[in-house]
Amino acid sequence: MFKRRHEPNHALTVYLDGDPITAAAGDMVAAVLLASPDPRCRATPVSGSPRAPYCMMGVCFDCLMEIDGVLNRQACLVPVADGMRIRRQPRPEPMALT
Repeated sequence: MFKRRHEPNHALTVYLDGDPITAAAGDMVAAVLLASPDPRCRATPVSGSPRAPYCMMGVCFDCLMEIDGVLNRQACLVPVADGMRIRRQPRPEPMALT
């Protein structure tokens, strides 16, 4: 979907669902995700439809991901760090209505 105009000067390695990805120092997690072959970050709780980063400024909450073991982080607001572990969030189990 998105491509870099040039290779990063200070390349970092982050792990997306266990797979290594090259990122540039100063990138936000959402930018790294959009430059990857699969930009999905989570699934909606109701229908399970895939979501990807949208607003890139912390307003829409479509980019929620698990980052270094912490769920529901906004990927557009988190800068990458070398060795960072990033995971897509699956659709949660439906809540039982009582």
